Amino acid sequence: MLLNEIHTRADLLRLTPQENQQLCGEIREFLVRHIARTGGHLASNLGVVELTVALHQVYDTEKDRILFDVGHQSYVHKILTGRMDRFSTLRTYGGLAGFPKPSESVHDAFIAGHASESVSVALGMARARTLLHEDYSVVAVLGDGALTGGLAYEGLNDAGASGEPLVVVLNDNGMSITTNVGAISRHLKLLRLKPGYFDLKKAYRQFTRKIPGGAALYRFTHGLKTRLRRRLIGVTIFEEMGFSYLGPVDGHDVEKLKFLLKEAKGMNCPVLLHVITKKGKGYIPAEVTPSKYHGVGRFNPVTGLSAGGSGKSFSETFGQTLCDLAIEDQRICAITAAMEQGTGLSQFAASFHDRYFDVGIAEGHAVSMAAGLAKQGLLPVFAVYSTFLQRSYDMLQQDVGLLGLHVVLAVDRAGLVGEDGETHHGVFDVGYLRQIPGMTVFCPASQAELRRMLREAILETSGPVAVRYPRGGNGAYDGAVWENQCCDAPAVTIVTYGITINDVLATVKRLRDEHISVDLIKLDQIAPLHLEPVRQSLAHSGKLLVVEETAAAGCVGSAILAQLVQEGAAPNAVRLINLQSGLVPHGSLPLLRHRTGLDEAGIYQATKELIGLEA
Repeated sequence: MLLNEIHTRADLLRLTPQENQQLCGEIREFLVRHIARTGGHLASNLGVVELTVALHQVYDTEKDRILFDVGHQSYVHKILTGRMDRFSTLRTYGGLAGFPKPSESVHDAFIAGHASESVSVALGMARARTLLHEDYSVVAVLGDGALTGGLAYEGLNDAGASGEPLVVVLNDNGMSITTNVGAISRHLKLLRLKPGYFDLKKAYRQFTRKIPGGAALYRFTHGLKTRLRRRLIGVTIFEEMGFSYLGPVDGHDVEKLKFLLKEAKGMNCPVLLHVITKKGKGYIPAEVTPSKYHGVGRFNPVTGLSAGGSGKSFSETFGQTLCDLAIEDQRICAITAAMEQGTGLSQFAASFHDRYFDVGIAEGHAVSMAAGLAKQGLLPVFAVYSTFLQRSYDMLQQDVGLLGLHVVLAVDRAGLVGEDGETHHGVFDVGYLRQIPGMTVFCPASQAELRRMLREAILETSGPVAVRYPRGGNGAYDGAVWENQCCDAPAVTIVTYGITINDVLATVKRLRDEHISVDLIKLDQIAPLHLEPVRQSLAHSGKLLVVEETAAAGCVGSAILAQLVQEGAAPNAVRLINLQSGLVPHGSLPLLRHRTGLDEAGIYQATKELIGLEA
């Protein structure tokens, strides 16, 4: 197998065009076979095989800086940079990360788990190169989905005006996770219709190289050539920003890609290379439904069928409940930032098309637009992953909080998310949401509670509201069990919220089997905090343990303790179990919870230590 013979960049450079084609086919087979076992981002990587091979044959990633935006498309890059033999460890604890990671390899220029930042980072690196008088190339590889995010235009605007030599490779497959939306998507669609310019340009360049004085002729006719291209294609938005535009070019033709990449590299100015690819290329199930194979769990590589469970997720319960509520109240609108399927909004989009808004990868815009909807009397619900909501903090504060507007945030993937790791864990929202003036934050511990709390958040609460819930279908919490968790003379008071209640309940049962009395206080909401039950329990126990799956900064435990200290009612002993800095690596959820002390064993150990007993 040719792929097994690629150990260095020198091996890659020796390949013939036919061998390049063979290599790309083998890489696709490798990706399908391995991701079927580990899960991961499949369709996006299948779409960039030829592009990545071409990039590595034109650029040396040990010194040149290639920035992937988002890192969903970096698996082929990892295969070609000495990590193929570790691919069975992808997204496992201690194994390969699912995103570029400089600590993992010198070939990874930057971490990239969120979209639209690559051009800004690339410009910073290009300017550093100029100021330090160093010699290397800088390339940003971003998908057209990233162009729905405003940060991409901030970077493009500055980079185009800077004159700094850098290349932006626009990987245009017409999709982010689902089909792209908005005016930019329509603009790119027009450019895709006119790919003949590349062949004309290549033929002209080859002709001038063969005749005497051809180089001078090529330079002389550059203005004519530019006018001809604009007649064929028109002026692009990228040229208006100061970029030289090349393309569009077939992103599955290594030789054409190499030709234009070399030309872009030698132009000594900001260049945008427009590459047309097909998401899921080479694997029929992923080509037919690329959104389904964007991020996948384990699956059967022959049939494409998932090997995971089929239980209902919190996201699905949210989507169904929102549809039910939208029938009752026609003021309810749903907003997503290019995550229709991931957030469970597919049914809402189909049933209430006029009240459904996909704004692209633009969380800040989504929040501000929601504020406008709310100010004019509608009931907007913005469904968003916790880690992506971080990008709209200013809008939450200025556009929602200051006016006390009734905007509802459905905060999906709250807490640890597992194999996607530190770029995707939703462990900071507790701290920043509680800072928003007038914010109410609900924390359902089960899907039944999610249904109840979502109704309360939308129809019975005023001001800004967030309902935060985890990934998947975890949280088989039984409210009936909860009723008997307080006692008259507790040895310790344990406070928790969300699905963490499940491990805490198991701990309480274990302690009671040992005849150790415990008061367990479950918070249904963490903003505003209602501490009377905590005060009453601490009057008897004097010892407080707060368990929460969030970063330490801004955690609920710190807020409870600060309030009690101000009241002169500080407990005699305190233990806060949380995620400390919040920088938790990738791995399975059970393993991550064990490593951070948030499983039954860790909570039991901490409780015994707090009350002065050996575990």
